[in-house]
Amino acid sequence: MKKIIPIIFVFFLIYGLTNEAELLIPNNAIRFRVIASDNTLVSQQQKIQVKELVEDDLNEMMGQAKTSEEAKTLISQNLQSIREKVNSVTKDNQVNFGQNYFPEKKYHGVTYPAGNYDSLVITLGNGTGNNWWCVMFPPLCLIETNQSNLDDVEYKFLIKDLLERY
Repeated sequence: MKKIIPIIFVFFLIYGLTNEAELLIPNNAIRFRVIASDNTLVSQQQKIQVKELVEDDLNEMMGQAKTSEEAKTLISQNLQSIREKVNSVTKDNQVNFGQNYFPEKKYHGVTYPAGNYDSLVITLGNGTGNNWWCVMFPPLCLIETNQSNLDDVEYKFLIKDLLERY
């Protein structure tokens, strides 16, 4: 009987992990999004350049914030500096902090619902290209990985450990 409970637990855990799930991002979250002008190589490189230029400052700010309200205040106080950094890459941009629309995003089997969210959105040019986004507060940024690097990572699974023990 003692072995049945862990086996049932493992079964439901495996079932839950193999089905597409919806991860709820906290209601007080603040997102960060950079939208490229288009999908040309130059525009996509420009998007990454802007992201990297602004991201370091945002990470430092979010490290100081203990609440969503503190994070919003810090972003608002530094919005001019953010605009100047974006302008150093391209003058053809819009920097908007407030409620912005995000389309539905599927990432590794997790669906992030579409909707209007508190966010910092940087749109380059006409904003018709692919975008990069993350949750900057609380810090839950999604990192796109180079699939060729996945072999360099050792994955340890709770399920495998449980099965090996029982």
